[in-house]
Amino acid sequence: MVGRLVLGGAPLGQPGDVGPRLREVMASADVLAVEDTRRLHRLATDLGVTFSGRVVTFHESVERARLPGLVDALTSGATVLLLTDAGMPSVSDPGYTLVRAAIDAGVPVTSVPGPSAVTTALAVSGLPVDRFCFEGFLPRKGGERRSSLAALAAERRTMVFFESPHRLADALRDAAEAFGADREAAVCRELTKTYEEVRRGPLAELAGWAAEGVRGEITLVVAGASGAPVALDAGELAAAVAAEEGAGATRKDAIRAVVVRTGLPRRTVYDAVLAAKTGPIAP
Repeated sequence: MVGRLVLGGAPLGQPGDVGPRLREVMASADVLAVEDTRRLHRLATDLGVTFSGRVVTFHESVERARLPGLVDALTSGATVLLLTDAGMPSVSDPGYTLVRAAIDAGVPVTSVPGPSAVTTALAVSGLPVDRFCFEGFLPRKGGERRSSLAALAAERRTMVFFESPHRLADALRDAAEAFGADREAAVCRELTKTYEEVRRGPLAELAGWAAEGVRGEITLVVAGASGAPVALDAGELAAAVAAEEGAGATRKDAIRAVVVRTGLPRRTVYDAVLAAKTGPIAP
């Protein structure tokens, strides 16, 4: 008799985001492998769940050591629920090694899908989401971080990064150097929590804001590299901005949207709008 491994999507900040299936599995699982036992007990209290399964820690420093015991439990018929602190296990969190070990042992792996900071940040960023890539955490050391960003300078897909608050300003400055000061981005802070904040703007502008100090969990979304700039004259650019404003955008956001769509410098779009209001700009 073989058990099963269940990956549970934990809430990013709001317990109410958890559906009934995760409650059921928490209550019935034979083993709960969790990144932080204190968070498990807090979540269970918030959800009104009573669990009877054995609880084991499963975080980065003990991940490899825990594998044999968890695989033994799975192959003996146990249901093992893997919960990390927030979001889906394996996504920049412990989980991959256990998933791989379970598959190699012939154990079914399934999930109770839940929130993900990656897709949540993408959805609220205002940047293109039809194609994207997740790059996880940038390197901590400045030189390695700058090399990683330089390698992504031509990436056409929208990019998503996790970053710690105390390294955010440096990461944004390095990104502005690698991608260009005008590259559009969004800093998503404390997603779904009480103090949720989404800052949108050019990388250089966001770096200046972050230099004042930022707290909380950070997900950074950066627009991909543009292809050849769209060939629009000044009148067409001004009309495109006016259309965005007509749809309810502020002037600043309307210009930003046209910059993202066309790949043209912000100054070019701004000058086109100014010319449409005042007439041709003298050289």
